[in-house]
Amino acid sequence: MKNMIELDGAVGEGGGQILRTALTLSMITGQPFRIVNIRAGRSKPGLMRQHLVAVQAAAEICNAKVGAVAVGAQTLEFTPGPIKGGDYAFAIGSAGSCTLVLQTIFPALLHAPTASVVRVTGGTHNSMAPPAQFLQRAYGRLLERMGAMVDIELRRYGFYPAGGGELIAHVEPCAQLKQIDLRERGERVDGYAECFVAGIPGSVAKRELECVGLAMGWDEAQLRVRGLPNEYGPGNALLLTLEYEHVTEVFCAFGEKAVRAEQVAKRAVDEARRYIASGAAVGEHLADQFMLPMALAGGGSFTTDCVSDHSKTNAAVIARFLPVRIDFDDCGSFKTCTVRTV
Repeated sequence: MKNMIELDGAVGEGGGQILRTALTLSMITGQPFRIVNIRAGRSKPGLMRQHLVAVQAAAEICNAKVGAVAVGAQTLEFTPGPIKGGDYAFAIGSAGSCTLVLQTIFPALLHAPTASVVRVTGGTHNSMAPPAQFLQRAYGRLLERMGAMVDIELRRYGFYPAGGGELIAHVEPCAQLKQIDLRERGERVDGYAECFVAGIPGSVAKRELECVGLAMGWDEAQLRVRGLPNEYGPGNALLLTLEYEHVTEVFCAFGEKAVRAEQVAKRAVDEARRYIASGAAVGEHLADQFMLPMALAGGGSFTTDCVSDHSKTNAAVIARFLPVRIDFDDCGSFKTCTVRTV
């Protein structure tokens, strides 16, 4: 049996990404791990519902041995078995993120001997996680470039705090991802804003999109109201999608009680403008998520507008499971991330 990897969840930014990355790579490498101080850097430490479901999903997919674990737990021991494909269904039971659960198990299911269909219910759009469209358009597109076949269907929207959303993912086996170097984004192909509203006045969407149009210089055809059934709400998500020759980026802001529509628009616009001005290929959040599949491919590189503490912590965890080195180099207005086998 392989030696147990010991992880401290309080290291670095101290969030749930440490646990999710460990689960993913434990499944793939067959390496058991033990983690203490789970999410020690958060206001409510320990496992939340979405983290617990990620553990349960990972355990089911590889028939792992897991000790007693529950919401609030700050210690976990995980010993994986063989990954198996199939039909899976996981219910978070709250507005906890479906996307983060899927990102935990996606790479592992690529290593399954047969195809998989995964249904996850919970939150699809909340401020603490990437929205479903980020998986579909940004993360999913890069996985496809690396040879993976992953299709993600947004069956029902789920906003905080009600949840009730549903994502369905179809994953084909792909034991070895291709290495890619993503240094340039290429020419812009498209750019547009979408405002999703459920159970709130349509005037909110209009104001948010008007602000985006003025700030980005976009016309009416690029400003799209996406009205949803009232029973999905209350909820409001503003998404800016920038499609380039080599990459697609998605920036998001969420409406909140007592927060003006103009403030919501400014959040999304500021992030998109920072990315555009940098000249980098990927934004901060895509950079964070892209490191793991790149490490599984055995190498590659990309440029990014920002390297967060979240990314640095994730890189350190990846290096505990895989024989890779991840470096971040300053290149003026952006950073270059390089993954090398050691």
